[in-house]
Amino acid sequence: MASNTSLKFPPDIMLHFYAYYKRATQKSGFYSTTNNEDLQSGFKANALLQVEKLSQQEARDKYIEMVENHIGKI
Repeated sequence: MASNTSLKFPPDIMLHFYAYYKRATQKSGFYSTTNNEDLQSGFKANALLQVEKLSQQEARDKYIEMVENHIGKI
């Protein structure tokens, strides 16, 4: 449902979705961006740093909470 939505969200909400998803699904260490000179990569890196200390389960829970708040109940 979340990946198929046609709803449009502000960039800050999209970055939260991105960071929680990446943190929840990354299995070997912490995900980092590859292009440090790109502005978009900088925003992504910042979002990832904000969730760095969350466990995978905490990130999953936060991601599900965001989906339910912004898209609808799962």
